[in-house]
Amino acid sequence: MTRLMTITALWIVCATPLFAQQTPTVDDQRVSVAANFEVRNAYMFRGVRQDDTGTITWPSADVGLRLHAAEHGLTRARVLLGTFNSVHSGWGGSSGPSGKSWYESDVYTTLSLVFANVAALDAAFTAYRSPNDMFTTVKELSFKASVDRVAGLSLAPYALAAFELDTAPGIGQVDGGFKAGKYLELGATPHHSWRRIDVAAPVKVGLSIGNYYELAGQDDHFGFASVAAMVTLPIARWMNVHGGLEFERLGETTTAFNGGDASKTLASVGIGFAR
Repeated sequence: MTRLMTITALWIVCATPLFAQQTPTVDDQRVSVAANFEVRNAYMFRGVRQDDTGTITWPSADVGLRLHAAEHGLTRARVLLGTFNSVHSGWGGSSGPSGKSWYESDVYTTLSLVFANVAALDAAFTAYRSPNDMFTTVKELSFKASVDRVAGLSLAPYALAAFELDTAPGIGQVDGGFKAGKYLELGATPHHSWRRIDVAAPVKVGLSIGNYYELAGQDDHFGFASVAAMVTLPIARWMNVHGGLEFERLGETTTAFNGGDASKTLASVGIGFAR
């Protein structure tokens, strides 16, 4: 069974990722190494509930290599190889049917191009895999366009499109549907630094542009809308602590996957490293 079908069935009876995930990066280094570790109360992947029982931890890491640097035009090109993992003590992990805590292990590679030190275009391939077999492997190709500043303001708007690959009915899809999904996310991350503290207020909307949120053969175009607050405090040049709260409003399909609840509140705290 797919990730969604298995977890949904568990929550209904018991009453129901991809792409990664606030890993810091160091763009001015020839070679960069970054890692992140978070503890969360719930795991929602693009509005689709994965688990909200027990303790959920997210270890992740990536290595980046700078391919190009210039002062004008294409100012930076970088390739990254990374991994994201989700370890659960609740129904998605050691207390669930698998009896094993390692719920998810993803591998991704990203080509990132930055223009005029302001606009970026990223292309990524991600394989979402479940070591404890709670969902089938999801393969995805995604493209993200972003801008750091708008009219001098640190708004960081972006648009992300993702396409599921190598699927079959009920296999290789986040929604466990019949057709490969196409996903669109629009968002922004306004942020401001006050002394040593960085405060961000990410907002985003997740939409289906083709069979991404299927339920009973019907595709719901609206997946979720999210607002959040994040606080990051550097404790060394290469280390930070961070935490945040996020509120998600869910669409019709994602509400059904969430056991009928139309909203979800998420909390996280973690530590990040970057060299």
